[in-house]
Amino acid sequence: MILISNGKEVATDVVFACSLFKQTKGLMFSKRIPDNYALIFVMKKAQKVSLHMLFVNYPIDAIFLDEQKRVIKKDSLRPWIGTCSCKAKVKYIIETSHGKSDRMGIDIGDKFEFENQCQ
Repeated sequence: MILISNGKEVATDVVFACSLFKQTKGLMFSKRIPDNYALIFVMKKAQKVSLHMLFVNYPIDAIFLDEQKRVIKKDSLRPWIGTCSCKAKVKYIIETSHGKSDRMGIDIGDKFEFENQCQ
């Protein structure tokens, strides 16, 4: 699986968090993630969401997508104490290495391409 944004390869090591357990665990207790890694949360339906960084000891980028896989928000989260939420309804959340969204030039309105592995 390759994660693509506006024709640019964002990640080649892509993991999907489909269940509530996997979404709750997220990146907790993991070591640093490589730059080519992305964890994609897939909500059963578009909804308002929030993230926490409890038991994650490194910073990450979070990219919030709507049902059309368009970026509606992006944020950088600090280790352990970082939190963020999105007031718009979200279908997908991508967690990736810190600074990745800026390095790739990802911005609000950009479109991602990936096959939903949770269906």
